[in-house]
Amino acid sequence: MPNRDRKTYTDANRAAWEASAHLHGTGEDWEALLASASLPGFSTFDPCLTATLQQIGLSGKRAVQIGCNNARELLSLAAFGAEPALGIDQSAAFLAQGAQLAAAAGLAPLLLEADIYDLPAGDLGQHDLALITIGVLNWMPDLPGFFRAVAGLMASGAHLVIYETHPFLELFDPASETPHTPAFSYFTSAPQTVTEAIAYDGQDHGAGETGYWFIHTMGAILTAMAGAGLRLETLTEHPHSNREPEYDLYEGRPAQIPMSYTLVARKA
Repeated sequence: MPNRDRKTYTDANRAAWEASAHLHGTGEDWEALLASASLPGFSTFDPCLTATLQQIGLSGKRAVQIGCNNARELLSLAAFGAEPALGIDQSAAFLAQGAQLAAAAGLAPLLLEADIYDLPAGDLGQHDLALITIGVLNWMPDLPGFFRAVAGLMASGAHLVIYETHPFLELFDPASETPHTPAFSYFTSAPQTVTEAIAYDGQDHGAGETGYWFIHTMGAILTAMAGAGLRLETLTEHPHSNREPEYDLYEGRPAQIPMSYTLVARKA
C-alpha cells in the first residue's frame, strides 16, 4: 500500500479515536477503573489472556503494548512481574487518561503518541514482550508494515502475544435483522467506513469522526507476521467473545463459530 494512502487511513482513525475519547474518561466505569489501578495486583485481563501470560512467564521482562489506548492493559502487566515500559497509541486524549491511571498505579511507562507506521527516530528500546489486544489489527491498513514495526520493537527471543477478535466473526453484523447470516465477505479488502462514536458499552453514542476498519483474514495475519521474522508458537481459537456485548449472541450455540483467538509468536 502506498504510504500516502496508508497515512490517509491512519490520520482518519486518529481523529475518530480522539473524538471518542471523552466517552471513556468520565463516569462510573472510569472512576472505578481509576480507583482499582491503585490496588495491588491491578489487572483488567480476563482469565483467557491471564492464563496465556502466566504460561509465558513475564517476571523481570520489559513490555511494549502497541495500540495501548488508555494503558490499562499495559499497566496490568505489572501484576505478572513485567515492567510496563512503553505504550504506543495515536490518540493523545487516551494517553492522557493513561497518564492518570499510571500515576494511580505508581508506574511510569513511556506513553508515546505516534503512528506505528511512522515511529519517531531514535532508540525506543528492545522489549521482551509485545502485546496486541482487541481491535488493534482491524484499524491497520497495512499488515506487513505493521508487523515490521512491531518486530523492530522486540529483542531477540522476545514474545509477541495477540488476543484478538477472530476474523470469522467479522462476517456478521449483530445489529442486522438476520444476525446469523454473513453480512460481509471474509475476503473483502475494501475498508469498512465507521461513522459512529467508538465505545465499548454497546450503546449508541451518536455520530463521530469517520474512521476505517479493515477485515483481515487469518492467513493474511500469519503471513505478515512471518514476513517480519516472527515465528508462530501457538494459535488457540476460542468460542467466547472479547469485544462489545452485542456480539455475545453468537456464544453458546450448538454450531459454534470461532469468536476470538490467542496467538503467541517469537522473534528469532
